[in-house]
Amino acid sequence: MPEARVRLAVIDYETCKPKKCNYECISVCPINKSGSGIAIEANIQLRSKPVIYEDTCIGCGLCVKACPFDAIFIVNLPSELEEEAVHRYGVNGFKLYRLPVPKDGMIVGLLGKNGTGKTTAIRILAGEVKPNLGRVEGEPPGWDEILRRFRGSELQSYFKKLVDGKLRVAHKIQYVEVVPRRVKGTVRELLKRADETGEALELAREVGLDKVMERDVRHLSGGELQKLLVVAVLSKDANVYVFDEPSSYLDVRERIRVARLISRASKPGKYIIVVEHDLAVLDYLSDVIHILYGEPGAYGIVSKPYSSREAINIFLEGYLPAENVRLRKEPIRFRKGEGEAPESRAQAPRKLAGWTRLRVALDGFTLEAEEGEVYAGEVIGVAGPNGIGKTTFIKVLAGLVKPREGSVFSYGEVRVSYKPQYISPESLPKVTVAEALKKANPESLVPGSWLYLELVKKLGLDKLVDRRVNTLSGGELQKVAIAAALSREADLYLIDEPSAYLDVEERVNVAKIIRRIVETRGATAFVVEHDLMILDYVSDKVMLVLGEPGVRGHVHTPQPSKRGMNRLLMELGVTVRKDEETGRPRINKEGSYLDRLQRTRKLYYAA
Repeated sequence: MPEARVRLAVIDYETCKPKKCNYECISVCPINKSGSGIAIEANIQLRSKPVIYEDTCIGCGLCVKACPFDAIFIVNLPSELEEEAVHRYGVNGFKLYRLPVPKDGMIVGLLGKNGTGKTTAIRILAGEVKPNLGRVEGEPPGWDEILRRFRGSELQSYFKKLVDGKLRVAHKIQYVEVVPRRVKGTVRELLKRADETGEALELAREVGLDKVMERDVRHLSGGELQKLLVVAVLSKDANVYVFDEPSSYLDVRERIRVARLISRASKPGKYIIVVEHDLAVLDYLSDVIHILYGEPGAYGIVSKPYSSREAINIFLEGYLPAENVRLRKEPIRFRKGEGEAPESRAQAPRKLAGWTRLRVALDGFTLEAEEGEVYAGEVIGVAGPNGIGKTTFIKVLAGLVKPREGSVFSYGEVRVSYKPQYISPESLPKVTVAEALKKANPESLVPGSWLYLELVKKLGLDKLVDRRVNTLSGGELQKVAIAAALSREADLYLIDEPSAYLDVEERVNVAKIIRRIVETRGATAFVVEHDLMILDYVSDKVMLVLGEPGVRGHVHTPQPSKRGMNRLLMELGVTVRKDEETGRPRINKEGSYLDRLQRTRKLYYAA
């Protein structure tokens, strides 16, 4: 017998623009046209946004195709899944099925695309959102009904404790940039207010906040705000600790320091839940991981828990065996073995550009660079701590900063495309996404072209083309900036921190197209990156920038990937091995057998 299905109809009301269309969705609906009922309607006189009635919709998909703004999504889901609906944001809104299961004394990780419900899930577990069990009309369910829904599961016990006030929750929010708008004071004052365990100052010292204790929160960088929030949450006397993307804005060293602090907090009587897109950090932190899948912005389904290694490998493979669900057509593969580029690329014959010994002085900061040169067909990963001069060096290559000593040179004419580290919406012209992409390369907007399919479509920018760039979120803005930079015809691509705000698949898609563009166009790319997995994935060579943050930096000559990664990890005091199945880098637990063995052999990067 065929499996019983139920209809899920979702409208992206931000994208839906009834004042700019002719209600094509209503005019093509066969139910409406037949007169046998109404499946979709709107107040045409008031130009209101339409509503789709899932009980009468037949799921033909004609309205999906007819909508000029791609605002409608319709899918048929197994009927038994409806019994596991947890929350929905209104009629035709996003719907979440199932929840992650917090584990006493363990760290539970959440992994999935942006827009599949990770933040919604943790807000429910934090007690900030009361689940409506998918019921958006009539009386919302009370806690008695909610507890009955989870009867016989660990979630029933967890929610019972939460409702009874036996669990105290400390939640590290995703968007740290809102903090200066909500609180006032210096770092010391804020930590003193948050400290309930007497550990705040020591925790702050461990992540380097002791140097900015007297600084006003309004003058903190993104990384300093991130560390401040993590320390504030860990110094709370709570039972449940929730961390939403704790590695954003942090360099590799800081990510590992923060991960160690969170890991240390895991003990009996404590629940820890972490959302993270840096797979090396998520793997290092988590005991078990739930994968969230579905259609971003439409619905999300929480998988059963897997061990951290199994979950990440399954995610990279793109197939969930327990759910019999395929996440993507192709698996994500990493280079195994030596981790070097193929001979034909590592020894590319054509020199593209180079630089003599350089010296740059800016507001008390000094950057020096060893001489170096790059070849066509290479991707150079740029790594090092925050505030060490990586962005300054990239700006020197872009011609935006002039060195006091030395110079940058090229072998023939070299066209440069630059994606800056920070993109401020206020500083951008009030053009649409389509206009910004068209200016970079008109081909990127041609449906069916390689750039459109591999960059615009895969990053979901096709749904944003009518939006103005100065109204976009941080993640959307980042994707537009990356797409514009990579679509330009250039010989030298300078891409500063492309993974910020992006989920795992978006990061990998960006890394893939960087490599393809470099190979296809015979170009060179410099990629500043803090995500170890992406750095390993994209780089043929690694260029380290080391020194004393905020004071002096030293740019080392680009070196083969394996040697550069080994030097970087030695500086960080971290050992990394390659996963036998996928080839992805995995951080060894401090003091583990492999950690001790690799340190003894000075093999910090076991490729």
